[in-house]
Amino acid sequence: MTTPKPRVGLFVTCLVDFFRPTVGFSAVKLLEDAGCEVSVPAAQTCCGQPAYNSGDRAGARSLAEQVIALFEDFDHVVIPSGSCAGMITTHYPSLFSGEPNWRLRAERLAAKTHELTSFLVDVLHISPLPVTWEGTATYHDSCSGLRELGIKEQPRQLLSAVDGLAVKEMRDPEACCGFGGAFCVKYDEISNAIVERKVADVRATGADLLLSGDLGCLLNIAGKLKREGSRVEVRHVAEVLAGMTSGPSIGEARK
Repeated sequence: MTTPKPRVGLFVTCLVDFFRPTVGFSAVKLLEDAGCEVSVPAAQTCCGQPAYNSGDRAGARSLAEQVIALFEDFDHVVIPSGSCAGMITTHYPSLFSGEPNWRLRAERLAAKTHELTSFLVDVLHISPLPVTWEGTATYHDSCSGLRELGIKEQPRQLLSAVDGLAVKEMRDPEACCGFGGAFCVKYDEISNAIVERKVADVRATGADLLLSGDLGCLLNIAGKLKREGSRVEVRHVAEVLAGMTSGPSIGEARK
């Protein structure tokens, strides 16, 4: 008897949709190679995190209702972002206190929502198909993925299977990059000081590639690296794991 494929709903995220679709395509490839049946609901929008962090609980709740309705029938929900995954798993249930039906639906969705590398390692217990990257990489641990979801060893385990890739750790890979969504706009001087320290840490490793699992962090760090004239490439971890690295890195112009 053939075991049915896990039905996975891919939550793409706003930043991936607007700035780096390759990350979404890479996630689909990784999940399909792992034996999943992947769907990307066309009606999906934002997870509600910007509204939630700004104190707009009504707006966040409205967006959460849309996400729950779109994704609750899948076996799993997978997100190439610790930030958005953390929003759904950690904060959705609290948006519906006093509303038993919606809270139960939010809790059920939270229980089957996973960050991409965690899903591959902790749920499917697989490694991606062998790919090659000749060079040295360093890995930035995003705040939400690390502290809300415990994403630390999973991406490193997957990267250890990449032929030719050596991972060299920063002095403080867990330090914030300074992005923080609206934080980098509201407190730009503080944000700049934080990303300056992060970029110095990246450059001190001598790595030619910076990886992470959150596009917000990567956009922020890549911008600073480029402004400083650095040649370090910046990519989402899914792109390297899927072998989809033929296009320009984050912050580079299309040729």
